[in-house]
Amino acid sequence: MDEKKVYTDSGIEVKPLYTGSGDAELPGQFPFTRGVQPDMYRGKLWTMRQYAGFSTAEESNKRYHYLLSQGVNGLSVAFDLPTQIGYDSDHALAEGEVGKVGVAIDSIEDMKTLFNGIKLEDVSTSMTINATGFILLSFYVALTKQQGADLKKISGTIQNDILKEYAARGTYIYPPKPSMRIITDIFEWCSKELPKWNTISISGYHIREAGSTAVQEIAFTLANGKAYVKAALEKGLDINVFGKRLSFFFNSHNNLFEEAAKFRAARRMWAQMMKELGATDPKAMMLRFHTQTGGSTLTAQQPLNNISRVTIQTLAAVLGGTQSLHTNGYDEALSLPTEEAARIALRTQQIVAFESGAPDTVDPLAGSYYVEALTNEIEQKAWDLIAKIDVMGGSVSAIEEGFIQDEIARSAYEYQRNIENGSKIIVGVNKFQVQEENTTPVFKIDDSIRAIQTEKLRQLKNDRDPGKVDQCLQEINDRAASGENLMPAVITAVENKCTLGEISDELRAVFGEYK
Repeated sequence: MDEKKVYTDSGIEVKPLYTGSGDAELPGQFPFTRGVQPDMYRGKLWTMRQYAGFSTAEESNKRYHYLLSQGVNGLSVAFDLPTQIGYDSDHALAEGEVGKVGVAIDSIEDMKTLFNGIKLEDVSTSMTINATGFILLSFYVALTKQQGADLKKISGTIQNDILKEYAARGTYIYPPKPSMRIITDIFEWCSKELPKWNTISISGYHIREAGSTAVQEIAFTLANGKAYVKAALEKGLDINVFGKRLSFFFNSHNNLFEEAAKFRAARRMWAQMMKELGATDPKAMMLRFHTQTGGSTLTAQQPLNNISRVTIQTLAAVLGGTQSLHTNGYDEALSLPTEEAARIALRTQQIVAFESGAPDTVDPLAGSYYVEALTNEIEQKAWDLIAKIDVMGGSVSAIEEGFIQDEIARSAYEYQRNIENGSKIIVGVNKFQVQEENTTPVFKIDDSIRAIQTEKLRQLKNDRDPGKVDQCLQEINDRAASGENLMPAVITAVENKCTLGEISDELRAVFGEYK
């Protein structure tokens, strides 16, 4: 444990860890209910990682420099819809969507601009990208090489979680089986070449945003995690190696105690699950996770109330032991966050970190009769759901049969009905309303971005060697058909200025599209 002494404002010493008599569970030890590190935030605070990306790479780059200047210590990239589903900005289907919900990245040149003035060795970068995750990772790797950085030192995460796309979010391209194959290719390549990179962020966040309960969020997420682990084992990968690079992404909602208990239960369950799947290294059994506060809990009515909601959700994540955190802007029910809203969101984390005392001791809620009972009950209910999925043959089958989608839809309907009949109170929405004129400033993205991106693509295609491009795309096609690992071919392709859309199309030709 650490040597530094911590006191409350009344001069009472705060111990790093409090245990009850006969307390079997300790932080940093299996099954990790109380946290993945023995000293948790006494040793190091969570990473304050604010999610940002919009418009062009130039505009997003300015926002990243602003966030870094305000004390952010990890970047998190949001991509626009065309990038997420494998279309270049000049594609007919991209019209009206370029740069809207995230940044448009068509080529290595855009990636270079996005991180202009930022040394990739010095920051940890998370990329929320799934179907095209392998391409964005290839852009990042190519840029790392151009910066002369050491691939062994690069840290970050790609979301790369396709199963929840079929169940809850919808930005998939290929059918489930080839998609799972791409994911295991990434696991395999990174385990050798990019050892500090988290190769997947198995996401409950979007399952919750689609309307699931806290119990369903962890049950479905861990069941998906199990499916990825089994796919990697079938490929002959070592669970003790790839298991250490799996990370998770959860939502944090307003019920402070249920959310904190949910995180504790999820850690205990994953440790158990990985042990049963054959992991022997404790680090391969640790559930490490990023949290984002609940987007779907934010209201367009009285938007400043969202600052209080985000504060509760931040506390829940910290009391639950998160490794990194993004806090939402109060205006996100209206638009992408303005700079002011992004700053207040970051300040919320900093206030919890430096003023609340919550990080001063490990797992401060442990031993609470209520929290321990909730942790156990959430765990039991989640195991019951996982057992149902196992009977169906695992997550892929449960998604193909529509089971997970139906369960989420039922919970979402129930929640909405409770708001409408008044049994669930949402402050400012169905109670304590006021007549208000909306004066919240809204962040708007101009449609002219598509023209800018299209011009960049035209220049890129003029400046490259067409013979080399054809050769690179053919190599991707050959590897997709033969089952050879795709990553080396995709990295070579992006280095030779192949675009995201061209690479995605090459695989569409081999794998087909999921409808």
